[in-house]
Amino acid sequence: MTNKILFLFFLILLLLAGCNAAINMNGKIVGVNSGRFLYQDGNLISDYKADIDLVWKACEKSVTELKATDIQKERKISSGIIKAVIQEEKVTIKVEYLDRELTSVSVFVGMVGNNMASHLIHDKIIGNLVNH
Repeated sequence: MTNKILFLFFLILLLLAGCNAAINMNGKIVGVNSGRFLYQDGNLISDYKADIDLVWKACEKSVTELKATDIQKERKISSGIIKAVIQEEKVTIKVEYLDRELTSVSVFVGMVGNNMASHLIHDKIIGNLVNH
């Protein structure tokens, strides 16, 4: 019964918090930003309604357009990781197949995660997906 009350309290708190909310659950930070992004442990995660190959190409193009250095790519069938340095910040972009037309992209910037920089990289990826 106590768990149900805590869950309801948590749900009401999220609703009252509006579009941007963050909580600490068992030492992990989880947040929702404008309903489209999930912020978890420094990673800004978003799902794109596109094939993994298109999303991967958009991520590669975004890294190139942002003038990244020390680019390392590792692509597998259903996932891939791009590591690079952009404006002296380490960036990790993880791409993961979820469904035929649904791909998850996680962006981590810096040592502890930079939400603003991650959001800018996601915006660049979205722009490259739209222009493809």
